[in-house]
Amino acid sequence: MSKQTRRQFLSAAGKTAAVTGIATMTGGAAMAAEAPAQKVFVHHVYFWLNNPDSQEDKAKLIAGLQKLAKGAKTILQHHIGTPSSTNRDVIDRSYQVSWLLFFKNKAEQDIYQTDPAHLKFIEECSSVWKKVIVYDAEDI
Repeated sequence: MSKQTRRQFLSAAGKTAAVTGIATMTGGAAMAAEAPAQKVFVHHVYFWLNNPDSQEDKAKLIAGLQKLAKGAKTILQHHIGTPSSTNRDVIDRSYQVSWLLFFKNKAEQDIYQTDPAHLKFIEECSSVWKKVIVYDAEDI
């Protein structure tokens, strides 16, 4: 066995690390190609109330959404909001309540659409809104 200098040892170690790193990166890419990652599905709903100034109707809708958030099993994360005070030409503040949901993927959102908790929410709260617009988006 030949004796290596410190410089030779470090050079050999660096080359080994570089080759191992490349192999790991290539292996990781191959694994990613084999098993594609799930794409998060975003479901954003805007509600316009029949009586936009009715705090009672707004409270009923918000309570219904809070109940739905606890009852629907496929929701990963949710947010209930009202229009911000921001004011620029591109901002629509005409709605009264927004409902933002995140799902693991489109299939989970599809399940949500027929979830008994979602159907019950529609049955109990649809009387307070006159218009609903939905924006769905998937990861790219």
